[in-house]
Amino acid sequence: MEKIRWLIVVVVFLAIVLGPVVVTQAKGNVPSRSYNNPRLASMRYTEVTFRNEEQGLNLAGMLFVPEGEGPFPAVVMIHGANTSVRDNTWYLTLANYLQKNGVLVLLPDKRGSVKSEGDWRISSYEDLATDTVAALEYLKTQKMVPVSKLGIIGMSQGGQISPYVIHLSPDVDFLIDVVGTSLNSYDVLHYEETNNLREMGFLPGVSDLIAYPSTWVLRNFTQKEFWDAVGNFDALPYWEELSIPALVMYGSDDPNVPAEASKERLDVLNKDNIDVRIYEGSEHALQDPPGQGDSIFRSEALEDIKDFIFSIH
Repeated sequence: MEKIRWLIVVVVFLAIVLGPVVVTQAKGNVPSRSYNNPRLASMRYTEVTFRNEEQGLNLAGMLFVPEGEGPFPAVVMIHGANTSVRDNTWYLTLANYLQKNGVLVLLPDKRGSVKSEGDWRISSYEDLATDTVAALEYLKTQKMVPVSKLGIIGMSQGGQISPYVIHLSPDVDFLIDVVGTSLNSYDVLHYEETNNLREMGFLPGVSDLIAYPSTWVLRNFTQKEFWDAVGNFDALPYWEELSIPALVMYGSDDPNVPAEASKERLDVLNKDNIDVRIYEGSEHALQDPPGQGDSIFRSEALEDIKDFIFSIH
């Protein structure tokens, strides 16, 4: 036991001492990418507000309505981790594409972000899911735009909690999970931290070793309140009970979510209503692979989402 403690001390020491040097070298060798995607100022939307009665929160968001009279298929998008901002090009690229192709999109401000009340940092995934249920109820009852069918699109962390949303609101027609893992949150944390360290310049074996004390610090000190709230969440039981059509999408080169492991966990369920796809060469945003385009959300994935929505009857 004493040897293990000393090993952890040595590993952390090396990370602290060598990390800044390796980071400087690594960053100098990694070219940044720029993307050509829509901006909020060029898009047409309506400000909306709704209430999460269960949690006593007033929530807000943007409603992107297609041209025409409808009725339209409609989706609520579920935000990923951290505070949301309205000009996030990843979300806007999907919302813009769907709006232009006849799908109504409600993109809420995440709890504690922009005009929505609450604090996501101390909220469990189960709590956050009730915000999406409130957004779904808003779309069911609003009188501005007729809706033909209703679904959810969970983005990253939002995809992880999406089957739990259906557990709470089973009268939804379809589910789309964009790079949300099916694994336990703690398992994904270690995978992500390992890749963060590799990006900083550490060798694979070293990065995996350092990730153990690094994630321990996150879980027990620097982000303790957050990980106490969400760390044990496991979506698999809710995937197992899911009866509506679902499209699940991963990038083969995702440094945040283990694509193959997430797919395998869903494949074991052997459910015909869950379609899992892996997009070769894409990372966490399902962006164009390097050298093959400049979109933060690859066109193939956008088309697959649209086609899936219109296939639901």
